[in-house]
Amino acid sequence: MTHTVPWDASQVLPWRAGLAYGLLGLPLAFAALPLYVVLPHYYASNLGLPLASVGALLLLVRLMDAGAEPLLGRVSDRLYRRTAHTVLWVVGASALLLGGGMAGLFFPPVQGPGALAAWTVAGLLFTCLAHSLLVIAHQAWGVRLGGDTVQRSRIVAWREGPGLIGVVTASALSVAWGAGTMLGVFALALLAGWLALWQAPRPPFSAAPKDGHEGREPRYRLLWQPLTQAPFRRLLAVFLCNGIASAIPAALMLFFAQDRLQATSPQIALFLVLYFVSGALSMPGWLRVVRRFGLERAWLAGMLLAVACFGWAAALQGGQVAAFAVICVLSGAALGADLAVPGALLALLIERSGAQGTNDGAYLGWWNLATKLNLALAAGATLPLLQWLGYLPGSQDPLALQRLAWIYALLPCALKLMAAWLLHRLLITSRNPPQGVTP
Repeated sequence: MTHTVPWDASQVLPWRAGLAYGLLGLPLAFAALPLYVVLPHYYASNLGLPLASVGALLLLVRLMDAGAEPLLGRVSDRLYRRTAHTVLWVVGASALLLGGGMAGLFFPPVQGPGALAAWTVAGLLFTCLAHSLLVIAHQAWGVRLGGDTVQRSRIVAWREGPGLIGVVTASALSVAWGAGTMLGVFALALLAGWLALWQAPRPPFSAAPKDGHEGREPRYRLLWQPLTQAPFRRLLAVFLCNGIASAIPAALMLFFAQDRLQATSPQIALFLVLYFVSGALSMPGWLRVVRRFGLERAWLAGMLLAVACFGWAAALQGGQVAAFAVICVLSGAALGADLAVPGALLALLIERSGAQGTNDGAYLGWWNLATKLNLALAAGATLPLLQWLGYLPGSQDPLALQRLAWIYALLPCALKLMAAWLLHRLLITSRNPPQGVTP
């Protein structure tokens, strides 16, 4: 039965309700892997664009897309002042645009480096904007459902758990069956996620403030208001540093596995499946850690586990696929903390800052801008850097492969350690902990 009344945040979220809300996370994460992991390798290896050009184009588009995130957050705020049906139909239209954009990117109707580069920029920008609006609207739905620390972690887990399944599916399909099958399954998943959202618990939908306060408030102030909050800036700093540390190995994993480890295509598919399945299976465990030790300490434990895993990966040589499979399992478990905790921290911060139900989209817009910057910097900086250091796809030069391993594993370790220090300094031991963050 379709929910027609707002959800009571004091209730425990049943699994059917959680799945109805979270299922859309599957195709949204499904899309992210082709866009940010598969596409660079596909264009460099299959379509012949130089590695530095691929990195530069991705950096350009992602910076443009990231700049639009706060504006899309304001669009989401205005959207949620209407009706649930309005939100659902806008989500459906955005999903249609996203599916069309993905098909155009993987089956470009043009040839030649110049035409292909222009098509890539236009197609990526179109597709990423549709994807961004979907992600923000979906996150805002979950934020507005409310609840305590554990409930919010549970809501995030219901969104990110199906998301990991989506990434696993995209990984397997892209490696084993190619782009055509991958995009067909993606279209079906988008439709299923949209239909499920019609059955999800409804968040409160409120009209514009009756006192006209927002009407008197300049729009640019509402857009920038989250950044004026010190608690949000502290949380965002940790999220940025940790995020780029995670994005670098995501952007380079296919190159590392194929050239450094000499892994076969089925083995690479297995690595991706182990990594993301481990992340999904770790979510209930991280929820128990959150209940016992709190959100921040759970996140810190995940960061330190990731450092240990990537430190080990830096020492691997060609043929050590079994060891890397173990690393994928352990680092996937660390990923579970990155997925379950930061979103819950943000949702609590939004509630305690008084922005829930009024200006939460603005916070989510800046949050997703940080996510896009992480991905942009990871691909846009590391791919040209690797080419400058002498690495090219398919290279067998030992020195170039050693440098690939350093960039893939040791650089993320350094950034993760910095993020862990910031988390401990700004959120755990701070005398004035951020609003929405448990002391």
